[in-house]
Amino acid sequence: MTAVVVEKPHQLTLRETAPEEPRAGEVRVRVRRAGICGSDIHILHGTNPFAKYPRVIGHEFAGEIEALGDGVSGLAVGDRVVVDPVVACGHCYPCRVGRPNVCANLEVMGVHRDGGFRSRLVVPAANAIPVGALPFDVAAMAEPFSIAANVLERTGGAHAADTVLIYGAGMIGLTVLLAARLEGARCIVADIDDARLARAKEIGAARVLNVRRDNVPEAMKSENDGLGPSLVIEAAGAPHLIDEATRVASPAGRIGLLGFTAEPTPIVQQEIVKKELTIAGSRLNRHLLPRVVDWFASGRIDPSALVTQVFAARDAKDAFALIDRDPGSTMKVQLDFGD
Repeated sequence: MTAVVVEKPHQLTLRETAPEEPRAGEVRVRVRRAGICGSDIHILHGTNPFAKYPRVIGHEFAGEIEALGDGVSGLAVGDRVVVDPVVACGHCYPCRVGRPNVCANLEVMGVHRDGGFRSRLVVPAANAIPVGALPFDVAAMAEPFSIAANVLERTGGAHAADTVLIYGAGMIGLTVLLAARLEGARCIVADIDDARLARAKEIGAARVLNVRRDNVPEAMKSENDGLGPSLVIEAAGAPHLIDEATRVASPAGRIGLLGFTAEPTPIVQQEIVKKELTIAGSRLNRHLLPRVVDWFASGRIDPSALVTQVFAARDAKDAFALIDRDPGSTMKVQLDFGD
C-alpha cells in the first residue's frame, strides 16, 4: 500500500504500509484521488505549527468503501465517498453548540493524525460522505469547497443583493467566488497575479483588480451605490488586509477571515463600530461536505476546471516540486492512487 509521508521538514518519501482493519463504527476507504493543499506544502516545509512528524499528509481525498466495521449503517462496500477530515470529540463546548470544526480536542486528518495520501485508510464512518456517481476527481474537490461554504455561512451567506470582494485568487479564493455566485452575488477578486486573476474572470468574477497596479479602496468607492462591498472575504492570508477590509466594507457589512497567520495587524475600532461591521473567523468546515456534494451533483458548480494537473501517486515528489517551482501554473494538483 503506497503512502506519501513527510518524514521531517523538507523530506518527502513513499512508503509501503499494510492496510488496517476497521473497528466498530469505522470504514476502510480505498483512496482513488487526493488533492494537494497549501497546508500540505506547509507541512513539507516545516511551517505548519500543528503537524507532528513523521506524518502521512493529505486531507482532500475521495475513494470507495472497501470494508465496514461493526455497527456501521447507511454505507455499503463499493459506495463512492469523500472523507471529511475534521475529527471532533463530540462533547466539548464547541461540539455541543454545533461548531466541531473548532473542537477543543480537534484532530485533522493529514495534520494531527495520518491522512489520505495513501492507497487505503480507516476513518470514522460518520466522516465518509456518499457522493453517488460523482467522478473521484470531482468528489475530491468537495473539501476545499467546504471551506468556502463555511466562511459564507459564518458571514450570513452571499445573496443576489451582495457585492462581494474576495482578497486572493488562489484555490480558496476561487472556491469562494464560485460559491458566492450561486445566489447571484456580484463578485470582485483582488490578487497580485494576473494569470490567477484571468482565471477568476473566466469563471465568473465581475471585476478583477491587481493590487500592485490598482488601488483597491479607490476602486471600491464605485461599488454598491458608493458604499463599498457588503461582504469581504480575506483569503490571501495577509494580515494588513484586515484593516483595509474594515475601511472598504459597506456599513452593515460582513468580513470573513480565512488567513491563518499569527502576525499582528492594526485595526481601527472606530471603523468597526461606526459601520457596525460583523467580523467572523472561519476554520475548516462544520459538516458541510454534503451541501457541497449536492452543489456538484446538481451541476450548480463544476469544479473540474480548477484541477490543473494530475500526477500518479508514485510521482508525488514531482507534483510537490512543480508547485514549489512554478506555483503560477497550478491551481489544484491531484494525486491519482490508481485502480
